[in-house]
Order: sequence, then C-alpha cells, then structure tokens
Amino acid sequence: MNATRRGQIAAGVALAGLALAGVTLFAVDQGSARLDQELAAQVTLILERATPEEHHDHGHGFESRVVCAVEPFGTDPPDASSLAEVRWVYARHLCAIVGESRDWAMSVRASGPIAVRLGVPPQVKAPADGPGYPERVRELIPGRYHEEAFAEFSDEAAIDAARARFTQALTPG
Repeated sequence: MNATRRGQIAAGVALAGLALAGVTLFAVDQGSARLDQELAAQVTLILERATPEEHHDHGHGFESRVVCAVEPFGTDPPDASSLAEVRWVYARHLCAIVGESRDWAMSVRASGPIAVRLGVPPQVKAPADGPGYPERVRELIPGRYHEEAFAEFSDEAAIDAARARFTQALTPG
C-alpha cells in the first residue's frame, strides 16, 4: 500500500472518529436534557403537591394552592444519567400562590435554590432568608454547584408553563 493510500485511510478513520465523537456528544447532551426535563417535572410535582405545612418547612408561608417552575442544575450522584439513579436534585425554583392575586406579576412568590431528596416521602430543603443567606445556600448545595445555585432562573418555558397553570387555577371548574 502506498503512502498516499495510507494517508487517505488514516484521514478517513480520523474523520469517522470525529463523527462518532460528535454523535456521542450529541447523545449525551440529549440524555442530559431529557434527565433535566424529568427532574424538573418530578420536583415541580413534589412542590405543587406539598401541604401548606410542608411549604412552610421549606420557606414558603403558603396556605393555598401553589404553582411552581423548576430548573435543575445538579444531582447527587453528579454522574447520574437516569431518574432512577438520582438521590438528590439541586434546582432553582419559583413558586407562586394562586388566589392571593389574580395577576401572576403581582402574586406572592418564593424563589431560590433548593435541594430535593427523591424518595418516599420526598424531602425538600431550602435555605432560610435573612442575614447569612449566602452561607446557608453554600451549606445546602455542594460546592461544585455553587455558581449555578446563585444564577438567575433562565428557563422561560418553565416559567411560562407555571404562569399558564396559575391562570388555569384561577378559573373555577
């Protein structure tokens, strides 16, 4: 086999390897996005089904229906690839009280980072507001996720879905 042919084969193998790496990276990104969606749905359900006492336990003084948006940013274990593997979810949440106001923008809301243990029963932990809040967030959220814990909620689709559920909850029947 001549050097030109060997070079063409090597280039083809390298190109195939790059293509496979790209497909693998795409599949990992798709799997991660799917897991984030599943985690967001699970945590949203946990928060929205919580009793008023449970909401009070994790920093919400709500006594009526609650509608939430959730944006996961981490898990324990950190390399979990399926919902069944996740023990803890670290997420930003935004919850609004339905009925206090008929306008989403004027509703009473709570937001911030939370830690949710998936299990029966699930457990929700939120840092208490007030002086020392950043330290309490750092105690609750593992160090690898501190930057994400203090980031702004950015999933507009989750907020739009919560806003729609808020409006729907105001309609009798």
